[in-house]
Amino acid sequence: MSRAYFDADATAFAATDPIAIFGYLAKALSFPVEAPQRSAWLFQIAHLQALAAQLPSAHIFLEFAIPRMGRRADAIIIIGGLVFVIEYKVGDRDFPRHAIEQVHGYALDLKNFHVTSHDLAIVPLLIATEARPQQLGFGFWAPDRVHDPVRLSAGDLLPKIQRIVAARDAEALDAQTWAARAYRPTLTIIEAAEALYRGHEIAEISRSEAGAENLTRTAAAIEAVVERMKAEGGKAICFVTGVPGAGKTLAGLNIACGRMAADVGEDATFLSGNGPLVEVLSEALRRDVRARHGRPVPGDADARHRTERAPDKFIQNVHHFRDEYLDDTRIPTEHVVVFDEAQRAWDRSMTANFMRKRGHTGFDLSEPEFLLSVMDRHPNWCVVVALIGEGQEINRGEAGVAEWVRALQGTLRHWHIHLPPHLLGEGSGLDAGLRWHLGQRAISSDPALHLAVSVRSFRAEKVSAFVAALLSDDPEAARASRPDSNAFPIWRTRNLATARQWLRAHRRAGGRAGLLAASNALRLKPEGLFVKSKVEVCDWFLNAGDDVRSSNALEDAATEFDVQGLELDWTGVAWDLNLRRANGWQARRFHGTVWQNIHATGGTLGRADYVRNAYRVLLTRARQGMVLFVPSGDAADATRPPADYDAIDAWLGACGIPSLDARPAAAD
Repeated sequence: MSRAYFDADATAFAATDPIAIFGYLAKALSFPVEAPQRSAWLFQIAHLQALAAQLPSAHIFLEFAIPRMGRRADAIIIIGGLVFVIEYKVGDRDFPRHAIEQVHGYALDLKNFHVTSHDLAIVPLLIATEARPQQLGFGFWAPDRVHDPVRLSAGDLLPKIQRIVAARDAEALDAQTWAARAYRPTLTIIEAAEALYRGHEIAEISRSEAGAENLTRTAAAIEAVVERMKAEGGKAICFVTGVPGAGKTLAGLNIACGRMAADVGEDATFLSGNGPLVEVLSEALRRDVRARHGRPVPGDADARHRTERAPDKFIQNVHHFRDEYLDDTRIPTEHVVVFDEAQRAWDRSMTANFMRKRGHTGFDLSEPEFLLSVMDRHPNWCVVVALIGEGQEINRGEAGVAEWVRALQGTLRHWHIHLPPHLLGEGSGLDAGLRWHLGQRAISSDPALHLAVSVRSFRAEKVSAFVAALLSDDPEAARASRPDSNAFPIWRTRNLATARQWLRAHRRAGGRAGLLAASNALRLKPEGLFVKSKVEVCDWFLNAGDDVRSSNALEDAATEFDVQGLELDWTGVAWDLNLRRANGWQARRFHGTVWQNIHATGGTLGRADYVRNAYRVLLTRARQGMVLFVPSGDAADATRPPADYDAIDAWLGACGIPSLDARPAAAD
């Protein structure tokens, strides 16, 4: 399928009846062309036809798909081995920031994710048709050969293209070959949710080299279980595990979207106990639906059904789901339920305490027990998918995969269990008794249920291994696994202003940067980072950079609870003394005016593990690179001894992270 609504070489483009070209564009839509769009297209066609007559070696694409952004570039011109990405603002005299970022984002998207664009020079051009003529000096080329956005009047386009082509000695490019090659994006989870909700397949939004085969294989394995339970009757649970950033949430969203057929009762829902994740994804879908005026992918009936279904029903807070069925014996409408971050489900003690405060004094079930019992009300069939993030328990009462297996020991022995093989081995989070129990059950062990490759960072797949080594006591392993500095830069600094400067220098159009800190990093307050000040996560993750509440403003630091399951392109992680170096890692909590020791608790998951896992979450949020900020401390402040901060900084250096402070100029 063509990526553009219409394309032709310059000679053919100039000779084609403009009404015929307009007809191609209008036919590609599944809804009537509104007057503003009609006027814009007719202007663009006439303008580009005049240009085509002067550039006979060019090839012109109209409405070229940029899948990751869910949008289309107005035009792309291939000439002289260069790619010109053009965005028109018909009737505008000015060049608003959002329009500049839009066309720049298109160019960066092609550079990063379109196979044949990786090594090409790309020039984003923004045309305000009523603007005065602009100065046409030579602009700035970034190291990846993406030109800074160029602002033009309508009359500036031809001379600007001619000037840039004349200045570059690029090898000629076959336009059709360029357009036909694969587009392999690695989306943020927000972008992925939007794309899946619109009706795109997971293969369209995933890069094969970043683990898309794994995601597709996992989805197929679960789909097979669902179809078997539906055909034969029965209840099943599928455990899906994966390294941080492996795409567990993406896999869950894909499964839920895939089961959202038009027949009531076939619908699936995606449940998460992660409140910020639910808030951000639901709000992102609402905004996306509003931006598209409720229009789904053209010609896709299932996508229309998804669009008409409220995002709040598709993605739900697991606690709201629990409360809905607490005093009600109704059978859930969904036959397929995906529990995201199932390792964060509460154990029996935590759930009982919570319920007692809510007036339910006799409640004696863990959260997994209750949720499975609700789904067990189905008289015929159901499937539960439990997405397990291993080593990511970050709060008291989160008991991991073990609590789900315990829940299956009692009255739920008729459930079929599907899990990845490593959960049956030592070190899986299951004790010997639980592993023995599984050995007595008719389980299905399937390697496809483990996601082993991180897809969060499209530039480096070694981040997870590096973070694991950094948080252990093996600096040699950390140095060996540190991602390539060109692919995924990691730096450290003792100056917060330097960290902010680095983040601003690296974030480009469409990207997101943000400051992160642990929820108990209370002595970052003198540095101006107040972790107890609640971040409004929807504003932080979704708002534009000119909004001071946005992550891009680099004012508010989000904690592990705000960002678990979400990600940014560039992160600045602020490190406090709640995790410090002294003959290994030591976890502390700040209480009153002093730091208190947190001791490990044998074989169980204790508070010290939660502190370390908090940093594991923070250090695996970046997709393109990160900078670590370690304060200098203050000798006059007993809560911020410089020597303790120095020890952290020294450890990071020993793990191979270079210092920005040692460089006289800005680092790459």
